Amino acid sequence: MTQAQRRVGVVLERASRVLGEEPFYHEFVEGLERVLNPAGVSVLVKIVTDREAENQAYERWAERRRIDGVILVDLTPDDDRVPLVGRLGLPAVVLGAPSTASGLPTVWTDDAGYAREAVRLLAGRGHRTIGHLSGPLSFLHTQLRRAGALEEAAALGVTVVQADGDYSYQSAQVAAAELAARECTAIICDNDLMALAALDTLKERDIAVPGDVSVVAWDDSALCQLAVPALSAMSHDVVRIGEIAAGAMLDAMAGEPPAVYQAPPAVFVARDSTG
Repeated sequence: MTQAQRRVGVVLERASRVLGEEPFYHEFVEGLERVLNPAGVSVLVKIVTDREAENQAYERWAERRRIDGVILVDLTPDDDRVPLVGRLGLPAVVLGAPSTASGLPTVWTDDAGYAREAVRLLAGRGHRTIGHLSGPLSFLHTQLRRAGALEEAAALGVTVVQADGDYSYQSAQVAAAELAARECTAIICDNDLMALAALDTLKERDIAVPGDVSVVAWDDSALCQLAVPALSAMSHDVVRIGEIAAGAMLDAMAGEPPAVYQAPPAVFVARDSTG
């Protein structure tokens, strides 16, 4: 008798249109599957549009015993999903800061530190007013990036101007136009899709990149190299992060005690968008 296929669930709270355009989770799931599939574990991805629907998905999965573990992403402060998966008895791994995990295993990326580094690098290139085009401020990793950027700016005597998006191209067009109007000479974007939107928005306004404004992306997907001009980025090995999360998930499913799994360091990759 063959053993039933085990499954790991990932619920993404995004509009399907936005998710289809965003490369981060495609690469992350690729990394998950590289480790989980050879171990006889499949990945089930569900897209929802709000937190209530996400929590209901976990409850249904647990009730029907459809999955053997879950990976939690985009955590908020005091996130209600952390105690929920505990009550449901679902092994879980958090992709985010250990402070959000409340005893769950965590795959951690130093969002605040990398935001500080991005500001420091741009300030070193002479930029005095730097825009931060962020994702939703409800997400803890957004808050950490913003705090890191503001702390480094204060230490260096430069200004960070804030504008919020939702990771979509359309939201970034509005935010990039706002940052350009406020005379930012550099813009740090919280994902690659928003960085592309910033490039296009600046071009439509006859603002030269990098002559007038430099643009920095965050994840460094293939979109960055294909952009014109090619996008500089705080480059993250997203596939490797997925692989690490998969290993943490296998450990959790095996009953191993919770641990913090460090993601590989991000590095700044300079391309044409920063001169």
